[in-house]
Amino acid sequence: MVRPLPARPLLLAAAIVLIALNMRPALTSVGPVLPEIMRDAGLSAGAASLLTTLPVVCLGLFGPLAPLVARRFGTERAILLLMPVLAAGVLLRWEGSAAALFASVVVIGAAIGIVNVLVPSLLKRDFPDRAVLMTGVYTMSLCAGAAVAAGATAPLALEAGAGWPLALAAWAVPAVLAALLWWPMIPRRSAGGPPVHMRVSGLWRDPLAWQVTLFMGLQSSLAYSVFGWLAPILRDRGLSAVDAGIVVSVSILIQVPAALLAPALAKRWRTQRPAVAIAIGSGLIGLLGCVFAPLWSVWGFAAFLGIGQGAAFSLALILIVLRAGDSHVAAHLSGMAQGVGYVLAAGGPLFVGLLHEWAGGWGEVGVLFTAIALGAFGFGMGAARPLHVGATSRPAQAAQGASAE
Repeated sequence: MVRPLPARPLLLAAAIVLIALNMRPALTSVGPVLPEIMRDAGLSAGAASLLTTLPVVCLGLFGPLAPLVARRFGTERAILLLMPVLAAGVLLRWEGSAAALFASVVVIGAAIGIVNVLVPSLLKRDFPDRAVLMTGVYTMSLCAGAAVAAGATAPLALEAGAGWPLALAAWAVPAVLAALLWWPMIPRRSAGGPPVHMRVSGLWRDPLAWQVTLFMGLQSSLAYSVFGWLAPILRDRGLSAVDAGIVVSVSILIQVPAALLAPALAKRWRTQRPAVAIAIGSGLIGLLGCVFAPLWSVWGFAAFLGIGQGAAFSLALILIVLRAGDSHVAAHLSGMAQGVGYVLAAGGPLFVGLLHEWAGGWGEVGVLFTAIALGAFGFGMGAARPLHVGATSRPAQAAQGASAE
């Protein structure tokens, strides 16, 4: 069923930006105060690794449920329902215990995981001629929210005297505001017959779909390793908690223009391969510089890191849109790429913590970063080819008896 263009596209675009701004603060606010959390909650390095990894695992586990949730409630209503869930998960951190922290990340990961999957299909459906541009705007907003949380949490907790539980819980406020502002986006229920549900088949057997998925997963593995561990790495190297948080914030803030420019550049080329190579190369140079280069040069390498990771994440979302033939395939490809991809991505911060605990330093972690980046480059080259995945969509009634994927 073809849906007409939204009656208020600018208002819808603004509302999507507000939702996007809330998709990362709950994840990036933990790293800058992780040493204090470990001290006060009695967490070992292994437990801290699990704390930074579990949200990403939940993104992957709950993401594939998004098409079912959208079918049950509608995409807009599902997003409206999940934003208060996100706020509740963030508020759990106020309690300050290890149990509350781990419970919060499950709730947060579930809410963000489903919304993450719903938005690309919404962009493909409601902005068919501007889907690439809107994907860039959405990614830019994700990066902006991540940057603000990474930079503001440590000063709020340590210098303003709020303490890390209150500083982490404060990020529930913008989630509640986003839910209130999303309310007008809920469409009125149609007086006609029931909606036609579409079934997508052939996706999980398609090699191109797996290349998109693995590129999403491996570049996300590096991103979440940065969210969870770059600030502790810089603190171990001699920066203060506030300065380390600001470096991470600046790096993520630089992702904002990179995420917006990457779609424009990628669209100029028939293939997105040059964009993938530039993004992964720049990100790896920046990340290794933050780990190994002299501290006085960290700010420059943080800029390289921000350019690379902002462009890589934007490209990962763009490839979901470009490789899908229609919005139904895009919804399922988004669920596959973000579901499987985020489970894979969870290995990044987990192995960073475990490897550091085993080796006692960060040199081996730099080798791990290099291996992940090379994998992302390889699968990104395959995903960047100007093709569509071989999946097809058709009305569910006509697909009875066919295997569901």
